Amino acid sequence: MTERAIISDVDLARPLVRHSMRIIRGAVFAGLLVAGAGPMLWLFKAATSDTQDTLRAPFSLWPSGVSWDNLIGAWPRLDMGVYLWNTVVMAAGSWASTLFVCVTGAYVLSVLRPRWGGVLSALVLATLFIPSVVSLVPLYLTVLDLPVTGGSLQNTWLAVWLPAAANAFNVIVIKRFFDALPKELFEAARADGAGPVRMLVSIVLPLSRPILGVVSLLTVVASWKEFLWPLLVLPEPTMQPLSVALPRVAQTSEISLLMAALFIAVLIPVALFLAFQKQFLRGVGLAGGIKG
Repeated sequence: MTERAIISDVDLARPLVRHSMRIIRGAVFAGLLVAGAGPMLWLFKAATSDTQDTLRAPFSLWPSGVSWDNLIGAWPRLDMGVYLWNTVVMAAGSWASTLFVCVTGAYVLSVLRPRWGGVLSALVLATLFIPSVVSLVPLYLTVLDLPVTGGSLQNTWLAVWLPAAANAFNVIVIKRFFDALPKELFEAARADGAGPVRMLVSIVLPLSRPILGVVSLLTVVASWKEFLWPLLVLPEPTMQPLSVALPRVAQTSEISLLMAALFIAVLIPVALFLAFQKQFLRGVGLAGGIKG
């Protein structure tokens, strides 16, 4: 069998074609590198430059030298510690609630398989076709006035954690992974007298670490960059995350300090992805695989 491509192996054997393809691949790689890492590098340059240098020559490399004091001064002058802690709390709570709801929901639909499981799966899938902006107002009114208790969740972390937990996409992705697990394991566990909770803790969760890592990373990054919903339900400045607080303080802050704060806010999720990219890519591959 021969591989089909735009350029055949005979043409690639020619020096001119071979060198031309290397140049094209190098140019494409360089373009992707500039498009992907360019904004991050420029933000780092602006974060370590004076305000006047950024305004006069935004693409010059430190005309007045590197100013590391911006990264240090952004913490006390912009209250970065408070906003960063709020962001961590919001992301951690969203992560925990999302895993609890999505894992248990996918486990019920995939492993326990109740009679009404097909209807529930169809309803969960149908929610993906509803734009999030459509449910924004009803969800906000529900947070302001809870149906049963009549209380309000505004300016509480539950107002952010609970809506993030109900994620149909994560339920479907985890369910697809659970569907590929060997059914013989569950049959053997039931024969040994294991209950649903024991099978979840002892069998499903240890085998599902790749997909749980993918969902965890997606949830943390999505919560880290969320702007509109925290802006609505967390109007108290002392509870706002970085995504909401930094645009608010931008009007009264120096550009150099603001760029430093933005660089710190962006650096953390990028570092998380780089640290767990192998697990992320492995989990995505396993989630898209089909059991043979």
